[in-house]
Amino acid sequence: MRYIGNKENILDNIFTILTEEGVTGTSFFDFFAGTSNVGKYFKKKGFQIYSCDILYLSYCLQKAYIENNEIPSFDKIIDKYDLKSSIGALFESNLDKVLKYLDALLPVEGFIYKNFTPGGTADLARPRMYFIDDNGKKIDAIRQQIEEWRAADLLSENEYYILLSCLIESISFHSNVAGVYAAFQKKWDPRALKPLVLRPIEILKSELSHKVFNRDSILLAPEIDVDILYLDPPYNERQYLPNYHLVETIAKYDNPEVRGVTGMREYKSEKSSFCNPKTAIRDLEKIASQANYKYLVLSYNSEGIMPQTQIIETLSKFGSVTLRQFQYARFKSNNNGLSKTKKHVFEQLYILKHETVE
Repeated sequence: MRYIGNKENILDNIFTILTEEGVTGTSFFDFFAGTSNVGKYFKKKGFQIYSCDILYLSYCLQKAYIENNEIPSFDKIIDKYDLKSSIGALFESNLDKVLKYLDALLPVEGFIYKNFTPGGTADLARPRMYFIDDNGKKIDAIRQQIEEWRAADLLSENEYYILLSCLIESISFHSNVAGVYAAFQKKWDPRALKPLVLRPIEILKSELSHKVFNRDSILLAPEIDVDILYLDPPYNERQYLPNYHLVETIAKYDNPEVRGVTGMREYKSEKSSFCNPKTAIRDLEKIASQANYKYLVLSYNSEGIMPQTQIIETLSKFGSVTLRQFQYARFKSNNNGLSKTKKHVFEQLYILKHETVE
């Protein structure tokens, strides 16, 4: 899915720099996991992964991509609906068969349809145009079926989160947004008019045990002991939840009270201290002092709210600090209030070698 600060396209650069700087080890903690792309990358590199994020949508992705190590069987679903004999079944994985079944469900006028489609919100002064009516109903049907299967013990924990992640990843191809969900577009994006089709996610096999968490990472930090502690916090004062509130609601499917033009859910408990320059520096020091690591890597933006001098001063209290940076394209749908003529920014890697490492 499209996500602010997504590192997918620059991970090779980051890994090259870490290798050049002698940052080595076998375990890796993705402290602000987001889409799990960083964790996925280092899992493929053979690291044991720990990852955490306060957003539940991220936790779903972490469970499916990071903690899960096996191709799901979906045996109970396959047997219950006799999907082995479905058309084309010999050429499909069990995940493909289950997704095809979900794609064929009858539409349901549920929470997403009633709150995030023009038909369901026709009584509002400005009907919400996040999804066309048919796709909103389809999301409700799929989301309710997944929950019913879980309640009936027809899904393993890994299978449950894999299906949720397939839905989370698929909706971004059919959402009427510019990139984030802080607002819907006034005119329909052509792709939002296409019927929603579930896409299978990539399953990453591994022999290692990986751990993922849905917690405040700062509170979790003292409990994890790793070689590489990787921090990729928010760069600006905009909280992540408002930008992804609809995806969080689909992931939780908890029928929250929503308000305003965009249908925002309450998010007081999911705010990041890194969206304030003073509390960001304070908590950066807290992490550096309380966490257990050999190397701390802070991946930051050259236009971030924490000043470079303060970052280096803070991290230098705990060992030697190296700063490396490279240029890359700005996230197109969010210029953070800055000049739209600036198409590139610098990714900054602050590499702290802990004082206990020889």
